[in-house]
Amino acid sequence: MNFIHAHIKWIMVVAGVLTCTMVLAAVAPQLALQRTFGATLDGPLANVVVRSWGVLITLVGAMLIYAAFKPVHRKLVLFVAATSKAALIGLIAGPGSSYMAAATPVLVFDSLMVVIFTLVLLDVGATKHDASSA
Repeated sequence: MNFIHAHIKWIMVVAGVLTCTMVLAAVAPQLALQRTFGATLDGPLANVVVRSWGVLITLVGAMLIYAAFKPVHRKLVLFVAATSKAALIGLIAGPGSSYMAAATPVLVFDSLMVVIFTLVLLDVGATKHDASSA
């Protein structure tokens, strides 16, 4: 676990950059849905909701990048990101289970990030040196 604490800055940057790729949903909502879930939604309301979803996900990614360089904000941002990612995982595993196969890359990445972010939030494996060098 010391590895995670020692490298959390760069883990957050990578996670943030990858999360920001969902800006695609704000720009091309149908393409983003097709690539992420293997399906699309029709209608103007679906277009608005998916674009909004894309903006919110992109903002979480930007927050991860920001907090990677501003440790004072890390706990809040890690909590928001872990909660958001866990919610998506739960929604896909539950009512959205028919999209699970198509969303496997997202599920794997987000699950890994939830675990890592939770370990950091709980200070699992942190040493005094890790906390002071963040």
